[in-house]
Amino acid sequence: MKKIDRGIQFVQQNISRFRCLVCNQAYETIEGHSLRCPNGHQVDFSKKGTLYFLTHQVASEYDASMLAARRRVLQAGFFGPIVQAINAALPETPQRILDIGSGEGTPLADLLNLHANPQDVGIGFDISKDGVNLATQLTTPAYYCVADLAQLPFTDAAFTAIMDVFSPSAYQEFERVLAPGGQLLKIVPNPEYLVELRHLLFKPTDRQYQYDNQRVLDLFAQHYPTATRQQIRYQVTLDDIDFNDLLVMTPLHWGADAEQLATAKQQGLTSITVDVSLLTMQKG
Repeated sequence: MKKIDRGIQFVQQNISRFRCLVCNQAYETIEGHSLRCPNGHQVDFSKKGTLYFLTHQVASEYDASMLAARRRVLQAGFFGPIVQAINAALPETPQRILDIGSGEGTPLADLLNLHANPQDVGIGFDISKDGVNLATQLTTPAYYCVADLAQLPFTDAAFTAIMDVFSPSAYQEFERVLAPGGQLLKIVPNPEYLVELRHLLFKPTDRQYQYDNQRVLDLFAQHYPTATRQQIRYQVTLDDIDFNDLLVMTPLHWGADAEQLATAKQQGLTSITVDVSLLTMQKG
C-alpha cells in the first residue's frame, strides 16, 4: 500500500479525533486526497500520507541532518529506559496516545511496540516537516502530522495519554484533548543530563556548563500539585553510537564555538549520563 493510501486509511478510521483549525468542527469526510470539515474547509494529504495543519509559518531549528543523527542515536536504544518507564505508567488497556513534538518518530514507534495492544492508536506531530517526513519511513502503526502544540488539530478528549519528551508544553491545550482519567507523561532533563558532553563543550564559566530544571518543575507543580515525579538515570556506553551523531542530535552544540566543537570531536566520550524526570498527571 502506498504511503498516501495508508495515511488516508488511518485518518478515515480516526477521523473523529481530528478537528478543523478554522472553525473547530470535527472533520467529517475524506474526498479524494482531502480531509474536509462540515463547513467545507479542507486539508490535503501529502504524497507521504501526512497532513499539514500549520496555519502560519513556524521556524524549526531541527534540520534534516540533526534529525537523521537523532534517529541513529535513538534507534541504538538511547531512550530505551525512558520509553519503558512511560509504558510502565500506562494501563494495559487500549490507549489513544498523542506524542508532543514527535521529531523523527522513534519514541512513539517504540512505545507502541512495547505497549503491544493491537487496538492502540498513536499520533505524533511536530512543527518540523523534515522530522515528520523521517517518521513516515518507520515501520509502525503510528501516524505523524505537522502541527503546532499551541493550536492542536484534535478534538476534545481525543486521547487517553499524552507523552511529551523534552518538548515545550501548552497545558491548556493538553488538558482539552486529554480524556477524563487520561494521563500526561512529561519527560524533563535533570541537571546531570548529558553532563559529560556539557563539560566537554563548555568551560565552568559558560552558561551552558550547568543546567537547572527547577523552573520547569515548578511550573508543572503549579498546574498539577498532585502530580508524581520519577527519576530515570542510567549510563549509555557509546560503543554502538557515533560520537558525532550524539553531538549533532542535541541543541547543546548550537552554543559551542568552532574551537570547542573541534576539541570535543578530538577527545570524544566513551559513555554518557542520561538523567531525566518523568512527571505524571492524571486528569480527574
